[in-house]
Amino acid sequence: MKFLHTADWHTGKTLKGRDRLEEQRAVLGEIVKIAEEQQVDAVLIAGDVYDSVAPSAPAQQLVVRTLLALRRTGAEVIAIAGNHDHAPTFEAYRPLMTQVGITLVGAARRPDKGGVIRFRTRAGEDVQLAVLPFLTPRYAVKAAEIMTNTPAENVRAYDDQIRYLVDALTGEFSGDSVNLAMSHLTCVGGVFGGGERAAQSIFEYSVAASIFPVSAHYVALGHLHRRQTLPAHCPVHYSGSPIAVDFGEQDNASVVCLVEATPSTPARVTDIPVTAGRRLRTVRGTVAELEAQAGSFGEDYLRAWVREPARAGLRETVAGILPNALEVRIDPEFAAPVQSARADAADVTKTPGQLFADYCAAENVADARVAALFAELHDEVTSAGTAG
Repeated sequence: MKFLHTADWHTGKTLKGRDRLEEQRAVLGEIVKIAEEQQVDAVLIAGDVYDSVAPSAPAQQLVVRTLLALRRTGAEVIAIAGNHDHAPTFEAYRPLMTQVGITLVGAARRPDKGGVIRFRTRAGEDVQLAVLPFLTPRYAVKAAEIMTNTPAENVRAYDDQIRYLVDALTGEFSGDSVNLAMSHLTCVGGVFGGGERAAQSIFEYSVAASIFPVSAHYVALGHLHRRQTLPAHCPVHYSGSPIAVDFGEQDNASVVCLVEATPSTPARVTDIPVTAGRRLRTVRGTVAELEAQAGSFGEDYLRAWVREPARAGLRETVAGILPNALEVRIDPEFAAPVQSARADAADVTKTPGQLFADYCAAENVADARVAALFAELHDEVTSAGTAG
């Protein structure tokens, strides 16, 4: 069989207040095109279809239309809920989506109640797909144990419970079918992509890649946004996100995984680049240097680190030079040092103007307009106090 593995679409995700839905539309359209060109038997979407448990109507419309377009290619379409998705909504839409050949799984299910999905490929091969959506420790570990156990014991308990579920779901994998597993979780040893929700990715939510059986031809994972393969008894892969969702992911490769497997041969995996969507880039320099380079940045979204001291209006100046700068910071090398809150005894004899000048110098703020504004405000306050 031949199938696509993708995950972590995060549809509806904004970046520093910038709407990226048109980019996401282009990325998902490219994935549909790849599925059509490759004539895949299935598309596996390993969670975090949305960025929010309450996605906007346009985000939902985009996802539904993408799932329908994937189904029109003739592929089986199976999506599970990730930690950003609303699992009960997946389950609510499950009967409706089933009518058009799309399978949504929001909650853990018994193998005979939808936890194992069986279908036949175009070539007539039988496929068994075990699916396990994202589970928090409160569902995997009893509340009383969370309260009384040590963190290490809770980690072990979570691993044990997820292992038990995987064993139950993969227990009927056979030698005459293509055996697949799909889940949304953190595997020990996995490398973060940069934009994951840290609170739901740390050790309390981690499992060993060895929980998946040797009988699995391929394990399709979501949650970590970086494309990677983990050492295990069977092929365990994160497809990564097909679009960089934050600047921490600017250097990640955006791909979908094309997988070919038979009951008797190992899976062969090919990474297909996803080129739609704007590049994210961090740029550094003085205002003059950034202005000189502005023409080379194209349509990239930028995080600008300014290599000179802070001053009034600096952000506005940089934003005027770089309209696609979504974030403007002072380079740490030029940031003001942390000063002690204890006042020097000599400061007692200084005028307010002198104290303010000392503060500006300590903060690397060199702007005559700021000093003039302080003097004007000080005079107004002083005059009002005298009149009173």
